[in-house]
Amino acid sequence: MKLKDKIVVITGGADGIGKGLAERFHAEGAKAIVVVDLLKEKAEAVAQKIGGKAYGIDVTNEAELVRVIDETEANIGPIDLFVSNAGIGGREEFDNAASATNAVWQKVWEVNLMAHVYAARALIPRYKARGGGYFLQTASAAGLLSQIGSAVYSVTKHAAVAFGESLAITHRDDNIRVSVLCPQAVDTPLLRQAGEGSQNVDGVLTPEQVADVVVDCLDRETFLILPHEQVRTYIQRKTGDYDRWLFGMSKLRRKVSELPGGGSFKT
Repeated sequence: MKLKDKIVVITGGADGIGKGLAERFHAEGAKAIVVVDLLKEKAEAVAQKIGGKAYGIDVTNEAELVRVIDETEANIGPIDLFVSNAGIGGREEFDNAASATNAVWQKVWEVNLMAHVYAARALIPRYKARGGGYFLQTASAAGLLSQIGSAVYSVTKHAAVAFGESLAITHRDDNIRVSVLCPQAVDTPLLRQAGEGSQNVDGVLTPEQVADVVVDCLDRETFLILPHEQVRTYIQRKTGDYDRWLFGMSKLRRKVSELPGGGSFKT
């Protein structure tokens, strides 16, 4: 997909990866960009900078997300690319993978997975009726590998990748394209909130660096977008010898536990 003259909606667009994508897509000549975020004022600031439209909603509210889609299509035009980027972390006790509360599990599940489902549920019939469309979903390398220190984050991001796969498989013949973005550490509020121990062994990318990779991969309609290319090698090691990989991850966990704050790795 070429972004020039396209109508794009980006959730989680007020900061971090979403803001970086909005600014880069504008530079690529997108016709209109709708910035969606729980933080309405910050979304409006991004939208004003790029001449876009802003909404302040909670993406776990399906009716509100559908309203954004309906109003965008009625007032601006048919959505070409929906970027389901909003995401949150969830932590449990570092030495107990099952310690997160039910409320934490539910909230992270709703943001990290169900928001993707709600957007797809609303847009698939429209995409099919007009001959195609595109979904870009932000997951994480944790959705391909794992997240030391947060089973909640790992599980929900794995689910997000799986849903992206289902979309791509089911709707390829409908000319609906899907890309799933799976970075490791990116300089976002989520990473900074995790603290010093969250700094990834492979380095922290800026949102602008991630956006560069995304634009290239959208152009080539690549399903799996890996701003940290080494993640591809890690996937191969994982599938090549699962037990060895688990053993290595356990060793890494011990190392991480010694970092300041006993941190975890986050995108």
